[in-house]
Amino acid sequence: MLNIVIFGPPGAGKGTQAALLVEKYGLVHLSTGEMLRDEIKRGTALGEEVKQLMGAGHLVSDEIVFELLRGRLEESKTSKGFIFDGFPRTTKQAEMLDKAMADHDIQINLTIVLQLDDSTIIKRILHRAEVEGRADDANIDIIRTRIKNYNEQTAVVMDYYKAQNKLYTVDSENTIQDTFEHLSRIIAEM
Repeated sequence: MLNIVIFGPPGAGKGTQAALLVEKYGLVHLSTGEMLRDEIKRGTALGEEVKQLMGAGHLVSDEIVFELLRGRLEESKTSKGFIFDGFPRTTKQAEMLDKAMADHDIQINLTIVLQLDDSTIIKRILHRAEVEGRADDANIDIIRTRIKNYNEQTAVVMDYYKAQNKLYTVDSENTIQDTFEHLSRIIAEM
């Protein structure tokens, strides 16, 4: 079973690369962003809470995200593996994920960090806002808050995986195909 965590700031191409990895390796894509947007779209109480937090550029609590993720992990436990996109965002979440996976006798095999500079992030997210009509992507102040949150909170999770020798860095300033080929080489060398 192949289980991957994909990291990167907003706009780094996590969703795009995850989709390509899903297609090539038959993984289940678990995107917390998509799960949270689905809650908002369905108009649930949780969705309303999430909408307010995301609208202000804040992260959703570990407990909310983990409960959503745990349900999806249970639903897909016979898969070829998982790619986690947008989770874990904190060391506490990484520890929670490791425990949940250990309960199923599986583990994270590798973590991938997609890197790019802030100016590229802002351009990509503003473009995504236009193309996809995502209001949460149209405000530069919110984008900067998301980048700041990523740098302050999520980036420290990389140390957790680095200590386990599971961390690989990929420059996502390259084309989508070049980035994907680099990711495929990393997986092939495991």
